[in-house]
Formats: sequence, C-alpha cells, structure tokens
Amino acid sequence: MSATMPDRPFPNALFLRESDDTDALARALAATQPGRAVVYLHGDLGAGKSTLARAWLRALGVEGGIRSPTYTLVERYDIARGEALHLDLYRIGDAGELEFLGLDDSDAALWLVEWPERGRGGLPAADLRVELAVRGTGRIAALVPASSAGEAWLARLEDSGRLRAFPESTP
Repeated sequence: MSATMPDRPFPNALFLRESDDTDALARALAATQPGRAVVYLHGDLGAGKSTLARAWLRALGVEGGIRSPTYTLVERYDIARGEALHLDLYRIGDAGELEFLGLDDSDAALWLVEWPERGRGGLPAADLRVELAVRGTGRIAALVPASSAGEAWLARLEDSGRLRAFPESTP
C-alpha cells in the first residue's frame, strides 16, 4: 500500500483528523469486537498502526507502559478477556521466524498484527483488516472484514452508532 490512498471511495473508510479520532476509533473497535479477534494492521511506516494498537489496548484496560514490538516482535498484555498480542513483523524475513515467538499454542483473545504480509502462512486468519494511510493532515482508515466474524463485527460497529463521529473517506 502506498503512503497515501487513491481518491476512490473505500468501504467503511473513515477520516481521522487527529490523534483523538484514532483513540475514538480504537475504543469503538474494542467495545464491539468479538470474543476472539485477529486484526491485521496495514499501512506504510508512519501510517498510524502502532498508535491505533496502543489506543486499542488502552481501551481494553491495559495500564502502564505499552511498548512497541518493533524490536521484540511481540508484546503480550493481560486483558479482561484473556491475553492480547501486539505483533510487529516488519523485521522478520519470512513466516518461518514466527516459530521462535511461541505463538503456535496461543489462545489470545486479541491479535493486533502490524506488517502481517511478512508472516503470511504463519498467522491465524484475519477477522478484520484495518488499512491506514496518511491523508492530508490526518489519516484515513478503511475497515475491511476478512471473515464472517469480521462482517458481524462491522455490522455491530455500524449499529452501535460509534462511527457517526467520523467523516467518511476524504475530508
């Protein structure tokens, strides 16, 4: 994905003017997520993947420091539903390297995976893809269901009215 998305409309695309909007989106996603969710976070460097992941973990009650998994590749957090994993796979060469992270037996309630294309074949299938890009002075976020659970999740999110705070697509 390029640093900016083309001007064509995206399904479920939202404009995030400032960091408070990113926090609000994270809270909305956390409040409506299914019991177990796998989320792939796509976007170039600086698109807001880590910012969204941190806000999401905060919305789920994680207190204290939320470290970036840039060098550790995975950070684990206790949440009310069990365990949340935040992965940043930018630095791996291929999916075989995931074997050393001890994720095979993980029963995590939430997987937030940055750079998931680098772990292709070694990750659980996504329920939701969040595609982020810089747009003007803000960010655009496209929410794309990747499973039937993801479709139901986006329907709950839409029905909740939590997306009304965001202008659609581009400003």
